[in-house]
Amino acid sequence: MAISIDTFFLDPDYQGTLQSQIQQMIAQGILSGRYSKGEKLPSSRKLATHLGISRITVTLAYTELLANDYLNSRGRSGYFVSDNAPEPPQFEPTRKRADAVDWSRAIGQKFTGGSAPTKPVDWQKYKYPFIYGQVDKSLFDHANWRLCALQALGARDFSALTADYYDQDDPQLIEFILRHTLPRRGIFARPEEVLITVGAQNALWLTAQILLTQRRTAAIEDPCYHALRDVLTQSRCHLLPVPVDRDGLQPDLIEDGTDVIFATPSHQCPTSATMPHTRRKALLERARELDAIIVEDDYEFEVSFLGGPMPALKSLDEDGRVIYVGSFSKSIFPGLRLGYLVGSEEFIREARALRASVLRHPPGHIQRTTAYFLSLGHYDALVRKIGKIYQKRREVMENAINEHELEIAGRGVFGGSSFWMRAPEDVSTVELKHALMERDVLIETGHPYFAAGAGIKNFYRLAYSSISQDLIPEGVSRIAQEISKLSRH
Repeated sequence: MAISIDTFFLDPDYQGTLQSQIQQMIAQGILSGRYSKGEKLPSSRKLATHLGISRITVTLAYTELLANDYLNSRGRSGYFVSDNAPEPPQFEPTRKRADAVDWSRAIGQKFTGGSAPTKPVDWQKYKYPFIYGQVDKSLFDHANWRLCALQALGARDFSALTADYYDQDDPQLIEFILRHTLPRRGIFARPEEVLITVGAQNALWLTAQILLTQRRTAAIEDPCYHALRDVLTQSRCHLLPVPVDRDGLQPDLIEDGTDVIFATPSHQCPTSATMPHTRRKALLERARELDAIIVEDDYEFEVSFLGGPMPALKSLDEDGRVIYVGSFSKSIFPGLRLGYLVGSEEFIREARALRASVLRHPPGHIQRTTAYFLSLGHYDALVRKIGKIYQKRREVMENAINEHELEIAGRGVFGGSSFWMRAPEDVSTVELKHALMERDVLIETGHPYFAAGAGIKNFYRLAYSSISQDLIPEGVSRIAQEISKLSRH
């Protein structure tokens, strides 16, 4: 590894010769740990040109450092930090500085303290990770993604990599969404009605910012996606939790005065319930009565192996009152952070302007790489592969759950990647989670999904997206053992 020439600069106030300044500059870099053993220094010619001094000055400095064993020379390869160079000293950790700012007064609005569950960043070190939203990297088509990324870096696509779209999106990605992705959900739209976002959560945030104020009311499912509740809390609107049952959100419980309804009809989060056609019609009718907008989060519809997913709620929308949220992050890989909004042109115009004021647009290279991955058929092949593997994992997990007499609280009718579970009433899944971590098992507690103050503590979620099939039975067995210990029954 070579040391960047840009890390070298002369101090005009230095007291001493240029040669001694260069020696000190390099020695301090080694002693501070910035330059590591084996790293290559710039050639004497390049460093002299960079600093605007004579080459002989740099050569003499290098020679002196060579004599003191800070550097070594490898023939015509150049100068390198010596393996015998002095070790950087070990310093005490820097003490925390006492700010003069009273941040309790300076911070005008707080965004910490939300309801999001804590997920260990080192989840992969656990042998039995039943963690939702993470993916088994062995399933991902890395080779073809890499080829698509290289293709997007080619000369023909140079503008997609370097151009500032300002408030626009990659036309190839938009075209694929319009021609292939949306028609599968029964949705037909124009380019002016689609906006690319940084994942579904960004889409939900944009929607909340545009539609809600402190005087407006938003209806949300209870339980619901915890991050959505945090987003809506930040908007300072009135929140109306609406209980869900085995068919999802109950339209008749949505109160008068509601302005926006947030729902996950095809795959309720977190229960996995699928809203039947009759209830979807009832939800649209209730929204029409209220003159309310519906925001449909259609996540995980691709992972359908038990049966085909129903068309999206927006496909039934004749009034233009449904705003559709989709994402590629769950089906390709979570770190992609690429989603999209579909809605009436007037709404998308406002969403585009708001997005431009915050981040302009998602990176062009990521958009073009994804467009190639989709259009060349790699995405469909990946979804089919994941569906087959998830189906096998689901069968193994369901058998293990039944064997150990654990209770499934909710399950999707067409697939998905997790089970919504219920422990006995006297079992706190927070305690269960910590006990299981000691046994190399990770689960997700359910309480963050319920409305604040609900006091519901015995739900949890088991995902099979992040754990291999052969480890599922033993992991479920350990969960059952710990639940038995914690339960008084």
